[in-house]
Amino acid sequence: MAINDKLDQWDRQHFFHPSTHLAQHARGESPNRIISTASGVYIEDRDGTRLLDAFAGLYCVNVGYGRSEITDAIAEQAKELAYYHSYVGHGTEASITLARMVLERAPDNMSKVYFGLGGSDANETNIKLVWYYNNILGRPQKKKIISRWRGYHGSGLMTGSLTGLELFHKKFDLPLEQVLHTEAPYYLRRSDPSMSEEAFSADCATRLEQMIEAEGADTIAAFIAEPILGTGGIVPPPKGYWEAIQPVLKKHDILLIADEVVTGFGRLGTMFGSEHYGLESDIITIAKGLTSAYAPLSGSIVSQRVWEVLEKGTDELGPIGHGWTYSAHPIGAAAGVANLQLIDKLGLVGNAGKTGAYLVEQLRERFADHPKVAEVRGEGMLAAIEFAESRSPLTLFDPARKIGPAVATALLKHNIIARAMPQGDILGFAPPLSITTDEVDIVLDGVSKAIGEVLG
Repeated sequence: MAINDKLDQWDRQHFFHPSTHLAQHARGESPNRIISTASGVYIEDRDGTRLLDAFAGLYCVNVGYGRSEITDAIAEQAKELAYYHSYVGHGTEASITLARMVLERAPDNMSKVYFGLGGSDANETNIKLVWYYNNILGRPQKKKIISRWRGYHGSGLMTGSLTGLELFHKKFDLPLEQVLHTEAPYYLRRSDPSMSEEAFSADCATRLEQMIEAEGADTIAAFIAEPILGTGGIVPPPKGYWEAIQPVLKKHDILLIADEVVTGFGRLGTMFGSEHYGLESDIITIAKGLTSAYAPLSGSIVSQRVWEVLEKGTDELGPIGHGWTYSAHPIGAAAGVANLQLIDKLGLVGNAGKTGAYLVEQLRERFADHPKVAEVRGEGMLAAIEFAESRSPLTLFDPARKIGPAVATALLKHNIIARAMPQGDILGFAPPLSITTDEVDIVLDGVSKAIGEVLG
């Protein structure tokens, strides 16, 4: 029984929720959950229901909930200086310090950090910078961006176009014409079951190069990709994938944008996914783990190669014509400084590697042989179970049965949150990097019960 039914009423009458069935919600046909407090890996709603959040909000509460080190830093910054812009050379101690801290952790070829608010606006920034870069270099036709099917890069006009998921295109007049999509590195769903991982990776690279040659390399500006597919199913790349893809990009002088909104700041057991997979990125997108979502903040980390061209552009044209009102917001920056300090202090990158390996190992041990489980996969503190009618040959469930959402709903009844991923019957896990093995065991026990209830 809700303790404040008027709040529920206001929610349904006034609040436009993202990624929600609007009509069902407004009519009261679907549940809502109003969150009141949180600590560690647990959140609690206004009815007193305590839930273990095995998805860290949306992959983002890396340090866990209720960390006073970050909330105190936010409060102190708000009292001292709640806001000032970062245009025309203005900065704050927090934003300058955070930029230095990010670059200390980033790959060696990175040069500067532009701060925004969320992953979507960061990737919008990235595309504008890529276009500016090629204009300054006298290559006005080199503007198309290649993304991948099932990739997720945001919900804006360009970023929603880059996203390779049908839900984000349908009836929005997306994707825009400057965006192309190539093969997703989704080995489970390969068209030729006889292919090895290495052969599949080589085929992905061949398909990419065929697209580049068909379009004309002089029209392709950048390739954007997550080191590991996130919202598209939590799919680690098959063996040899990045080793096959990167030479194609270098051959055709195509920039690599590594979207590390999910993987940045420890989730794979390394500070960045670029480091984990040996990516030589030209631009890195960061957000979620930058502040552990205690305050909105994102960033575009720009390589020295790109930065030198941007500098040249402003020598020719004057100040760069790009900025957000809230870029490098001091409260977000203060949260970021405290968050990165806490990640180091608590050893969370190492814990993500160690405890994440335990999570993936135990998921495989418990569920990989289930007749309705097609695959258990993961890397670091990211994992997924994909369900299917049969494993060999791979026969997916009828989407109308909504098996993935049914398992997630059953798991929620055991007070554990995991995510039903889109375009498949996939249950995803991305817990806070602070989760313990004992807490992982609670998740595993709940998943066992939920799968048993839905699939037997």
